Amino acid sequence: MAAERDQTTPLTATELQVKAVANSTRLRILRLCNDREWTNKELADRLDLDPSTVLHHTRLLTKAGLLEAVAVRQGPSGAYEKPYRSTGLSWKLSFDQIVEDDDASGESAMLNAFRSELREAGNNSITEMTRFHLHLDDRTLAKFIDGFKALVAKYANTDTNRRDHGQPGFGGMFIIHRLAETPDNDPR
Repeated sequence: MAAERDQTTPLTATELQVKAVANSTRLRILRLCNDREWTNKELADRLDLDPSTVLHHTRLLTKAGLLEAVAVRQGPSGAYEKPYRSTGLSWKLSFDQIVEDDDASGESAMLNAFRSELREAGNNSITEMTRFHLHLDDRTLAKFIDGFKALVAKYANTDTNRRDHGQPGFGGMFIIHRLAETPDNDPR
C-alpha cells in the first residue's frame, strides 16, 4: 500500500496545466467556476467574449483536469446546456516552473486576471491594501511566505468557506518581489 501524500505538499503541474493557467481568460474562468457552475454561454456573456473563444478555453481547462463538465441541464430558454465547475486542482498544484521560465506569460496572466476581476468589482470592493518593504535573509523570507500561505490555507480549508453558506466572496493576490538595486537600497 502506497503511503498517503501529505495534503500540504503541492503536486507538480503538468506541461498542459502550466499552459492552461498561463492565460488570464482561463484564470478568470477557473475563478468563476470555483464559486458555481457556469455554462459556456454564461461565461461568454460575463467575460464579454465570443462563445467559441470560451469553448476553446473550457476545453483546454477540462483536458488539463482543472475544470469538469457536470450534468447537462435545461436552460431558461428550454435548450440543453453543459455547465462546468472547477475541480479545485489548480489550488493543489505547484506552478514553480512558470516562475523559473524566462517567459513571464504565467505571471502576466495572473496579474491581468486579477486586474480584470478588480476592475469588474470596482474600487469600492477593496477591503484592505497594504504595501510593505522588508529586509529579510533567505531563511526568514521563506518562513514569511510559508506563514502567509498557512494563514490563507487556515481560512480556505474551513466548512464555512463556501458560497452556499451565504458569505461574500473575497479575492486577493500576494506578491513578494525583490526590489531593484539602487545606491539607496544596495545591501552592501
